Amino acid sequence: MSKSLILSLLLVFSLEAKSFFSNKEQANNAVYINELKNLIISTQKTRGLTNSYLNGNVNALLLIELNKKKIKRAIGNLESFPISDSENIASRVTTISQNIFKINRKAFEQEADQTFKDYTYQIEEILMLSQSISKRGSSNLNKFGKDAISLMMETILPLIEEIGKLRGMGSGVIAAEEISKNKRLLIVSILTEIDELNSELNSKSLKLLSNHKSYYPFSLESSLNQLNESIEDYILLTNKEVLNVSECETCNPTSYFENGTDIIDLLLNIFKVNKKAILTDSDGWF
Repeated sequence: MSKSLILSLLLVFSLEAKSFFSNKEQANNAVYINELKNLIISTQKTRGLTNSYLNGNVNALLLIELNKKKIKRAIGNLESFPISDSENIASRVTTISQNIFKINRKAFEQEADQTFKDYTYQIEEILMLSQSISKRGSSNLNKFGKDAISLMMETILPLIEEIGKLRGMGSGVIAAEEISKNKRLLIVSILTEIDELNSELNSKSLKLLSNHKSYYPFSLESSLNQLNESIEDYILLTNKEVLNVSECETCNPTSYFENGTDIIDLLLNIFKVNKKAILTDSDGWF
């Protein structure tokens, strides 16, 4: 092969911003992180619905049982995935799953706030495990792989968790029709964290889109705009129905919860877009 042809090929590969060689580890990490995301989502929904139920929203009971089944399914998928062959990872997944099942069994026997804290702690453990997976073999990832996985792990999943906490805590407040001073401070703190993470998500996503246009759909920017509007609306709704619940006569814990779920669905779509981009890059040219 002539030097000029090699240089031409390298130029094309560079312009397309695709890895030269395939990277199976990068792809496996992305897929496993996606399974961890499924466990986070089902645990979040169980936490929020349980909190709403324990505060008086009896309509949440059926959905609680449905999401407990999703937890079992997600854990089964994790345990069957090749990465779980690692003794350390397998041990952490087993510990987390056992703790979640234990909380599921005793959730209705505790005070609502304690059950909420118990689930939240396990979600934090899953997030830490996810970060460990994302760093696994990170020295073998190219810059795009590192940046995209970092966006998923350090920004999107934490933002999903903050929205999940707000959704679960807020629906509980509405169901109880009262808010304590401590819970008010917690919710205000969550709102601040949501605003910061959303700004970070926008700046990181737009940078990736600018540098790797071939990996991302044209609609990503409009998806970010839709997310921004939805978060702004949810913050306004939180101020009206949660922080001022004593003045709200038409507040509904189920509809508030569903509005939060809609935002999480938007975030999950952006998560999926990044996962697809990572898998495309992982294929490489050879």
